[in-house]
Amino acid sequence: MADQQHQQLTWRGSVARWDRALFDMVARRHWPGADRVLPRLGRAANHGVLWGGTAVALTAFGSARARKAALRGIASLALASATINTVGKWSVRRPRPLLDGVPAVRQLSTQPQTTSFPSGHSASAFAFTAGLALESPGWGAVLAPVAASVAFSRVYTGVHYPSDVAAGAALGVAAGFVVRRLARDAQEARVSPGDERTAAGAPALPDGAGLTVVVNTGSGTAANAGLDVLRSRLPRAEVIECAGPGLAAALEEAASRAAVLGVCGGDGTVNAAATAALTAGLPLAVFPGGTLNHFALDLGLGGAEDTCRAVAAGQAVHVGVGRFAPGPEGRPGYFLNNFSIGAYPELLRHRLRWSPRIGSGPAALLAAWRVLRAQRPVRLRLAGRPRSVWLLFAGNGTYHGTGPAPRRRESLGEGLLDVRLVHGGGRPGPRMLAAALAGPLSRSPVHVATRLRSLRVGDIPPGTPLAYDGEYADAPSSLVLDELPDALTVYRPR
Repeated sequence: MADQQHQQLTWRGSVARWDRALFDMVARRHWPGADRVLPRLGRAANHGVLWGGTAVALTAFGSARARKAALRGIASLALASATINTVGKWSVRRPRPLLDGVPAVRQLSTQPQTTSFPSGHSASAFAFTAGLALESPGWGAVLAPVAASVAFSRVYTGVHYPSDVAAGAALGVAAGFVVRRLARDAQEARVSPGDERTAAGAPALPDGAGLTVVVNTGSGTAANAGLDVLRSRLPRAEVIECAGPGLAAALEEAASRAAVLGVCGGDGTVNAAATAALTAGLPLAVFPGGTLNHFALDLGLGGAEDTCRAVAAGQAVHVGVGRFAPGPEGRPGYFLNNFSIGAYPELLRHRLRWSPRIGSGPAALLAAWRVLRAQRPVRLRLAGRPRSVWLLFAGNGTYHGTGPAPRRRESLGEGLLDVRLVHGGGRPGPRMLAAALAGPLSRSPVHVATRLRSLRVGDIPPGTPLAYDGEYADAPSSLVLDELPDALTVYRPR
């Protein structure tokens, strides 16, 4: 026992000497420009202000994936901060380094009063960046150098030993992984079937014979994972891999000869498959393979495994489908999630135009800035009455949650459109925020929400864009929105 204690003290002494040696080496080293930049960067990260501001910017101007990543980052930061401030610092109680040898120009005007181990700034920086990167690797790569610079600034200004920073960074990364696991568990808990009517007569295909599945290979790793499950569980299913402009034609051709049409991809791909299935009168098997999978989650499908089980057993339900007519190329268009005219389609149009040149993340920020700065309300006629709107939103079924464009439905069999308007006037940003605070199914000076079977939209200005399930098109001069109850049969396990 005494030998073990002696070895432990010897090891701690060696670590402390190496720690101090590295600290002194940093203090002696001069990096041009660092004396101006690193202390200011560290102060900007006080109390998480730098990371909170970044999250606000991504939420306001980023894509849906960027917003989700920002939320994960903030949750990771909160978990890391709570752990360090309640357990880490008070369990070790390591004194702050002595400032001997640290140039006065680097030292903070107000020295921290808490204990040194581990570094809270490093934990917050790496927690936010890890949470962001695990959802959006592109944004994580952008912020990783900033996080590393904040962590290094704590040694550079003399308030932490290198081991404090390393331990804080490790705890931050761990917090990011914990939050990702909790988010996945929450998502799985959210996947609960609604009260859609059971579809009798959907064919049972135990080995997949008669099922033709079109896979959007452009959907990424999620589609590839779904494809692996499909081939394992339904080995006789025909699989067609496709991407890009040929996707719609591949779905139509598959529907012309299949007993059941399957699709693996995101919401836009599922929309195209639903259109082909409706036209051919076929049941649809959805294998979630996109980033968000709103339709699959609202239906109660947690992944490809659920769909395989339902197809094998012949378990399916009827769901409603939203329709707008005329749609693209003069034919009716359909939406499984939502339809919109106004600010969101304009943002989508700019993002799709710029993303091939500058990337999806910067394109989303630039598109949001353009819309909030230059967008004008759309003047049109709704149910025969002239209106000026920032946004017309129509959901396939009632969405729950506040705001003009909420995200969750409990049933796809209701047979009603969830129609929400943000009235014109003022600037789009304040109007959208006021509508978000107005609550669901409310009437206010800026926001109206109601449920309808159909809605006629007329006098649409030329060049006005519309969006449906994340797809973009130019709107006709007039159209009719309506709901088709129980129009589509979709496989879902009981």
